Amino acid sequence: MAEKTVTKLHREPLFHIVKRDDMVWWKAWGIRAITIVVSIFVMVFISSLLTGKGMIQTFEIMYRGVFGRIETGSFKMLFKYFEEVAILLCLALALTPAFKMKFWNCGAEGQALMGGLGAMVCMIELEGKLPLAVLIPIIAVVSIICGAVWGVIPAIFKAFFDTNETLFTLMMNYIATQIIAYYVYIKGGGSNVIQPVEAGIAPSTGNAHYFINAGIVAVLTLVVYIYLKYSKHGYEISVVGESQNTARYIGINVKKVIIRTMLISGAVCGIAGMLIVSGIDHSIRTASVGGQGFTAIMMAWLGQCNPFITLIMTAIIVFLNTGAGKVADSCHLNSAFADIFVGIVILCVVGCEFFIKYSVKIRGARKGNKE
Repeated sequence: MAEKTVTKLHREPLFHIVKRDDMVWWKAWGIRAITIVVSIFVMVFISSLLTGKGMIQTFEIMYRGVFGRIETGSFKMLFKYFEEVAILLCLALALTPAFKMKFWNCGAEGQALMGGLGAMVCMIELEGKLPLAVLIPIIAVVSIICGAVWGVIPAIFKAFFDTNETLFTLMMNYIATQIIAYYVYIKGGGSNVIQPVEAGIAPSTGNAHYFINAGIVAVLTLVVYIYLKYSKHGYEISVVGESQNTARYIGINVKKVIIRTMLISGAVCGIAGMLIVSGIDHSIRTASVGGQGFTAIMMAWLGQCNPFITLIMTAIIVFLNTGAGKVADSCHLNSAFADIFVGIVILCVVGCEFFIKYSVKIRGARKGNKE
């Protein structure tokens, strides 16, 4: 008896996610740029609905809140904006080498705090005992060492015991915060406040300290770019990030690269802590870094480990955060409005990465023969 062929309807999922081939870089960045612009306009539109002000007026409030009235010759707010960009960028630059190595350093907050603590100790203990020309280099060296030590501890455990670097560096933040709290309590005489110390890396009058901080970070941006792109160490970081097995096969000492890279990452965080404590606040507290170490994680990721792209993204995010804060203040919105505004923009940019790496195919039903 001949076999009977049964034709059945074979159904597949309506939506099918397919990994794309590597997209041309200009298309990928075009998608990111369009996403940023559209998300900003959407949030400004929502802001205008909440405040009753037009979109153009909302943009004007944001602009004035960031840059002030520079047409009248008042540049103080503009300089302040540069300073805020410089600090956040410095922290993001610190994370860039580690992220390129796929070492997920979430401890920039604690590493910067420890760098700031090193600066504070020098400022308190050596104030008036050494000339400024000698004190400044000592502050810088001690801050760099403190940040580097705090960064290398999780690297050693990762290299030799394969611990989870994300959790390790995250927990180190809390330890650093408690160390700062104890130090402030001791030096503040139980008041939890250390009065500003008249010693720093820049003059406390005029606008000189704004330019010095921005200048230091500008040099760091160039140095990190050259280090990652043109140095042997940068090449090793890239190889280790792509595949540790490949790195070992071609003779790269993976443990050495991990430890060395985190020493550099922690050292740059130490510089950020020095700029905050010694160059801006002239004091220290548990909130000195203000959560910027966590924001820097997103800046480094959005910059795709390119220091100059990270600079652009940092400038945009600081503008949005400050501008949205001004809208909230002037229109009596909740103080969390700025965080929500920036958070949604970042969420949209993160979401667009899915469409850069994957495509969504729509498949209908098709017939298949089943014997």
